[in-house]
Amino acid sequence: SFYYGTFPAGFLWGVGSSAYQTEGAWDKDGKGPSIWDAFTHKKGKVFRNETGDSACDGYYKVKEDIKLLKELKVNHYLFSISWPRIMPTGIKTEELNEQGIQFYNDTINSLLENNITPIVSLYHWDLPQVLQEKYGGWQNISMINYFDDYANLCFEKFGDRVKHWITFSNPWAVAEKGYETGEHAPGVKLGGCGAYKAAHHIIKTHAKVWHSYNNTWRSEQQGMVGISLTSGWGEPVDPHSQTDRDAAERYIQFHLGWFANPIYRGDYPEVMKNYVGRKSAQQGLGTSRLPTFSAQEKTYIKGTSDFLGIGHFTTRYVIQKSFPFLQVSSYHTDRDLAELVDPKWPAPGPKWLYSVPWGFRRLLNFIKTQYGNPLIYVTENGVSEKVQCTQLCDEWRIEYLKGYINEILKALNDGVNVKGYTAWSLLDKFEWNKGFSERFGFYHIDFKNKNKPRYPKASVNYYKNIISANGFPNSREVETWYRKAMDTCSTTHQLLATDSLITHMEMVTDIVLPTVFTLCILISIVLLIFCLRNHS
Repeated sequence: SFYYGTFPAGFLWGVGSSAYQTEGAWDKDGKGPSIWDAFTHKKGKVFRNETGDSACDGYYKVKEDIKLLKELKVNHYLFSISWPRIMPTGIKTEELNEQGIQFYNDTINSLLENNITPIVSLYHWDLPQVLQEKYGGWQNISMINYFDDYANLCFEKFGDRVKHWITFSNPWAVAEKGYETGEHAPGVKLGGCGAYKAAHHIIKTHAKVWHSYNNTWRSEQQGMVGISLTSGWGEPVDPHSQTDRDAAERYIQFHLGWFANPIYRGDYPEVMKNYVGRKSAQQGLGTSRLPTFSAQEKTYIKGTSDFLGIGHFTTRYVIQKSFPFLQVSSYHTDRDLAELVDPKWPAPGPKWLYSVPWGFRRLLNFIKTQYGNPLIYVTENGVSEKVQCTQLCDEWRIEYLKGYINEILKALNDGVNVKGYTAWSLLDKFEWNKGFSERFGFYHIDFKNKNKPRYPKASVNYYKNIISANGFPNSREVETWYRKAMDTCSTTHQLLATDSLITHMEMVTDIVLPTVFTLCILISIVLLIFCLRNHS
């Protein structure tokens, strides 16, 4: 049931984005190539072979986008720094790009001038391509020191103003999609071991960066360093069945626990060690495909998070399913489970993203119980639409936000220590291997228009009202928000239709006029030749 009430005073409301998905300017002003630049430039890797070369042109539209943040009335903006924009090769001793550093200084200063707190992720997937080519990226232990150098540069240049740092955004996807299935950059397919090795190095890197901040910068800058982990919730198909309950537990431990357990409890989840170890032995391997931490490393990693960032989008029902050890090993078959969905769950966008708000409260309570009730910031939560026609009246996003934010309110009443919420995302943007086919934004972008204009969807008004009221005061007021939001979007639709027509006419003019002009010249030449021949 829906719970009417407000959030505690001082609860932070925000919105997020990431560098590669929005900035564009992929090779401008001294920026080096990232693995996503290299990956998207290969045909067949991304839907319709689209790239983030120009994305939302966010590099050139900082001030314009900060106006949108002001319009939303958010307290904070979560964005990421592009490592190759400030260190073109990823190696500090080789080259620093002052123009890139200046770009992020200007962004941070503009946010603060507008009373918006910057929350900065050091890594949202755009590894410098040089480090992938030279060392194999996150498969190589040398990444730990290279990333630590990069993080320390960021603390040095921006830490006087940035007080909330995220080391890695959704490292699960970096490891599993980047080095196991190859769906994401760098497109490496090392089934059964690639993801575990990448994750192992990422966890060690995170710990090293936390200690660097703790030892060198904390006393002077007084900031916080955390990690952002994205996880779905796994619900047993039959809550009375012990095997289903165990399978649902494995789903969470192989997803969230893979990264959270070492950071909060000092080691990988026991169930991960047992399952991967047993399957590795069945394959005749001498050691487990899941790497091990030494006693010293466990102590070093445990406790290295001042807050836990949580990204959450959807839920699955989970059931036990055994995979014979004869099959090719993979992270997915190691878990011995199958994921199911309820056909009644709303699925407004892509097939993977079902709206299941109650899963969020359960996930937050799981974190409270498992990891000693840590300080939590929700770092990503939102829904996309996957439609060809423009949809500014996004009532499904309003319903999604209303439901999921309300579950956070319930979790707060359960005693969960949530201090802030970041909706995903500010703009429609480049969605990795899905290109521009999925749209998560509060603001629609017309990517066919070279100016990339932004148009508010109905959800902008609705989210703005939640922020102003700091929650859901009463049913009458909340219903009014919905009506007003839907009224405004129809007006914006008319504006967008007019702009699109003008853009289309400009495109036609840009193409047709030069073509007609060229044809006229050719016809004139042919006629001239014909006349000269006749004359002679």
